[in-house]
Amino acid sequence: MGPGTLNDSGTTEFLLLGLWAPPSLRPLLWASLLLAYLTTVLGNGALVGLIALDRRLHRPMYRLLTHLALLDTAYVSTTLPQALAHMTMRSARLSLVRCGTQLYVGISLGSCEAILLAAMALDRCLAVCRPLHYATLVTAPRCAALAGASWTLGFALSVPNAVAALRLPFCPGRAAVDHFFCELPAVLRTACADTTANYRLVYGLGVPILLVPLVLILASYTWILAAVRKLPSAGSRHKALSTCSSHLAVVGLFYGTVSAMYLRPKASSDLPARHHKLVAVFYLVVTPVLNPLIYSLRNREVHMAARYALARLRGTRIVLH
Repeated sequence: MGPGTLNDSGTTEFLLLGLWAPPSLRPLLWASLLLAYLTTVLGNGALVGLIALDRRLHRPMYRLLTHLALLDTAYVSTTLPQALAHMTMRSARLSLVRCGTQLYVGISLGSCEAILLAAMALDRCLAVCRPLHYATLVTAPRCAALAGASWTLGFALSVPNAVAALRLPFCPGRAAVDHFFCELPAVLRTACADTTANYRLVYGLGVPILLVPLVLILASYTWILAAVRKLPSAGSRHKALSTCSSHLAVVGLFYGTVSAMYLRPKASSDLPARHHKLVAVFYLVVTPVLNPLIYSLRNREVHMAARYALARLRGTRIVLH
């Protein structure tokens, strides 16, 4: 392979083997995935709309939540529409460029989310531990800088893994990817070469992308718990913790699924393909559906903003307490 080239193995396209289901259940699987996609787009879109329209939600926590909703929507939009289209075809082919683009965007958005979750934990930590100084510490420009850094670092740190994967030699003609989209571990398993160096790169970049944000999240919540223990009443302790429970639930969902694929990719390569697809369906389909529900069902301010928006649509007035 010559220097400066991406791939000279002769591979011009990838064949995605997709999600397997008995013929009688394929329509149900297709409809379920379509429903999940629409729910994700509409749920996150409604959340972003509420935050944008209601001035009471123009605070750092909700501004960061807007970016999380946009990340989830972008992530499912890069994979699910294509998977739905391929399920109606006899074969699902992607060119090398399209597969590489999907691989890069996918790992970039996942990296952005990990860094953004750390920024959200820092925001909650300052809100609980430094309430009197919170408004001066977490200003709108600083919040925008945190969000911008999450996007920038996520896409920048994902370049080496994507380039290294696409420089691998694949079998001439068409490489079969036993997955429903071009995911990094699935593409690595199709290479006709030793991928040890690639897995080492995944591990090496997994430290700044996944483990460093996780350490920051754990440290933030350690400080939060220490501060909550000093609060005088049970009511104030419950109120402080309730603002963090939604974020903790989202962090658990994210790290519980992503770590299974990216923190142990070499070990997971020996597992059946259906295991990888099941994990991918969970973090690609289930998690983005649950995230807006988690943040809205347990958040009184979002409830009130939704009631106010519905009242305005109906042309009625309500009294908000």
